[in-house]
Amino acid sequence: MSLPFLAWLAGRRVLVTGHTGFKGSWLSLWLARHGAFVAGFALEPPTEPSNFVASNVEGMLTEHHVGDIRDQDRLGAVVDQFRPEVIFHLAAQTVVLDGYASPADAFSVNVMGTVNLLDVIRLLGLRCAIVAVSTDKVYANDESGRAFTEARALGGRDPYSASKAASELAVGAYRASFFAPESISAHGVALASARAGNVIGGGDWTPHGLVADTFRALAAGRPVELRHPGSIRPWQHVLEPLAGYLRLAAMLGGPESGGYCRAWNFGPSLARSVDVRHIVEGLINGWGGGAWESPAPRPSPHEAGVLRISAVRARRELGARTAWTVDEGVGRTAAWYRRYEDDPGSARDACLDDIKAYERALGA
Repeated sequence: MSLPFLAWLAGRRVLVTGHTGFKGSWLSLWLARHGAFVAGFALEPPTEPSNFVASNVEGMLTEHHVGDIRDQDRLGAVVDQFRPEVIFHLAAQTVVLDGYASPADAFSVNVMGTVNLLDVIRLLGLRCAIVAVSTDKVYANDESGRAFTEARALGGRDPYSASKAASELAVGAYRASFFAPESISAHGVALASARAGNVIGGGDWTPHGLVADTFRALAAGRPVELRHPGSIRPWQHVLEPLAGYLRLAAMLGGPESGGYCRAWNFGPSLARSVDVRHIVEGLINGWGGGAWESPAPRPSPHEAGVLRISAVRARRELGARTAWTVDEGVGRTAAWYRRYEDDPGSARDACLDDIKAYERALGA
């Protein structure tokens, strides 16, 4: 038996921006598995290797378009041709340290890329549901350890966080000015944003990313180098927030869509927010051996020491729930990389096996 929010996908035209990235590749596989016609728009895969290539995600797509989200003409042509009913906007610059290295790129991709997509929808008069994927780092984080609700002030002291907060302001401005929830019957656009906690999962080779750095070191027989082993984040397996996005999209496409056109947090319960050390030690155990070390402190850009978000609203109003504990997500991530190390051709099956197991855990 399929869950209603997954059954809803069958036969729908769905556009995923950023489909060549880590989360986008997993989302595209999941959508295609349930009969959606998926078109992707993104740059070439951002890493080598990448889950997009390793899992041959292109082979499951209806359309695959390579382009820059900042190129409004190219993006508009693709949207006009495909006429999506649902859009998941994941195309972004996603790494805190990359934001420090190229701050102008962070702002241009994250803010103007989002503006371009929303303006294309406005100019075409397209009727669709849009989930604009954001991050837990959009909040003005005082590092008090309190869990941020969706009502908390936006902010960001580093370029990445600030650019994502600014993109949320753009989403809010377009919703208030052009896509008002109370007038969906007239304009036909249901627009929401989704703020997710830190994710883990197979196929993530993001530079400076915890999972990628861990398995590069383990595969090479080196200790894993942890810059901030005590940092606390709302860790979750990648399928957890993706399930939230899919639930949200189904609500945006339903008869009461106006009530869901706002920001939503997706993350684990507060009790499941753990530190970097806990995640890495679990990955090492799942891999079957290895060690980590923390080098002597050296000057580096600021990264928050603690970040927690509250996903109470999503649990209460969307029915979102955590299917896997943090430790189960860690174990499945390690098993994915071990399987890939032994057989690189198994990546797609490894992803689909995890998706099927996750659906069973949800009760599908």
